[in-house]
Amino acid sequence: MSILNVEHLSHGFGDRAIFEDVSFRLLKGEHIGLVGANGEGKSTFMNIVTGKLQPDEGKIEWAKNVRTGYLDQHTVLEKGQTIRDVLKSAFQYLFALEEKMNQICDSLGDADPEEMEALMEELGTIQDTLTLQDFYIIDSKVEEVARALGLLDIGLERDVTDLSGGQRTKVLLAKLLLEKPDILLLDEPTNYLDEEHIVWLKRYLLDYENAFILISHDIPFLNEVVNIIYHMENQELNRYVGDYNHFQEVYAVKKSQLEAAYRRQQQEISELKDFVARNKARVSTRNMAMSRQKKLDKMDIIELAAEKPKPEFRFKVGRTPGKYIFETKDLVIGYDEPLSKPLSLSMERGHKIALVGANGIGKTTLLKSILGLIHPLKGSVELGENLMIGYFEQESAPDNKTTCIEEIWSEFPSFTQYEVRSALAKCGLTTKHIESQVRVLSGGEQAKVRLCKLINRETNILLLDEPTNHLDVDAKAELKRALQEYNGSILLICHEPDFYQDVVNEVWDCTKWTTKII
Repeated sequence: MSILNVEHLSHGFGDRAIFEDVSFRLLKGEHIGLVGANGEGKSTFMNIVTGKLQPDEGKIEWAKNVRTGYLDQHTVLEKGQTIRDVLKSAFQYLFALEEKMNQICDSLGDADPEEMEALMEELGTIQDTLTLQDFYIIDSKVEEVARALGLLDIGLERDVTDLSGGQRTKVLLAKLLLEKPDILLLDEPTNYLDEEHIVWLKRYLLDYENAFILISHDIPFLNEVVNIIYHMENQELNRYVGDYNHFQEVYAVKKSQLEAAYRRQQQEISELKDFVARNKARVSTRNMAMSRQKKLDKMDIIELAAEKPKPEFRFKVGRTPGKYIFETKDLVIGYDEPLSKPLSLSMERGHKIALVGANGIGKTTLLKSILGLIHPLKGSVELGENLMIGYFEQESAPDNKTTCIEEIWSEFPSFTQYEVRSALAKCGLTTKHIESQVRVLSGGEQAKVRLCKLINRETNILLLDEPTNHLDVDAKAELKRALQEYNGSILLICHEPDFYQDVVNEVWDCTKWTTKII
């Protein structure tokens, strides 16, 4: 049974086409992975099917009475809302039913016998729904799910705008779980989640009886939870049965067959054109030439899509620093409250270290404290000599109205426009991306702009805060290669063991020194 039908969908931004005549259907019980390179339109597609965006053309049709739950990477949480407020909003439709029930009760006194019967019947239906959906034990359900995701330790009365990226994602996931939707729509749900909660989400999706659509660049995660792949590329959407590894095998064969057919056809076209050119002027062979020309005119030309620019990351290494990159003495990090015990840490030149552990325990705070962006609550940080620091932040500023060209030019004013464009193209961005404002790009494209700044500056120590978030498969693989090749030091926050295990030579488990209960 079809739950969602999308027919002849076309959409674009300005002169940049995202989809062209795309059709899609979601069947009951399908666990779909929606994959494709950064900027191909995966999040745009989700926004269209959920009604947040109107397509230029096409029809989107959901089955009747289907409730969807959408985990959106760009969801805005309002200042003043507590974690409890957000979690209770999962039951908004039940609160609306309660309000309607109260209105019915208020109107019973003025109803005639016939109206009374209809109202009582409606009242009974609403009461049954509220009881069935556990409306009267909402508070205990909220606390149960919050406890499972570690949100009780953060505090349910905490303002959501004070949360870290990972804590915020946990809140949205908890809300989604409480909603119990018929269909889950998940946009990069593993971003900012620590390993423990990725395992929890994996288990939840494996046990999920209904259908879901999942956008993710986390290949091991995709392989375990999906049974259908929809691949988005060159304004098309193609369906493959099986997990991501199987999709890759089938896609490679399909691409190889298309390229072989293209070469054969190009050879045939060349031979036909040559025959026509040599024989159209001679009376004796003119008819044969005309016949070949007709064949040419009727031929369905095979077109190969233009190759997307593959990212190329090469970090420039600066002069050799002193023996120690940094040393901390009884360092206590935090904001209003301590996030750590007193820390006496040191990092030597040439070390590549991963910081791991649950979100919200202070990994990003430690990086910022080392950099001097946050003052420690106690203790001190001493940086080594001759440091040339490269810092990669988790997110771009949401209100950044500069174009990609302006963004790079402001960092490297001596670059020519050609050099700026070349630098961005090497990071896998097309001309249309390069000329767009940073804020309209996908999360992965924004990350590539930030990486562009980093690779064009000489460094001898890289501090990287979740650099793989949002990056597509090709960009992630290229970043991994570049970091393995980098001769400087690295301090890396990452929640993907498959990525950092081949990059670092030391792992610091931050749960050992945090003051937070996890």
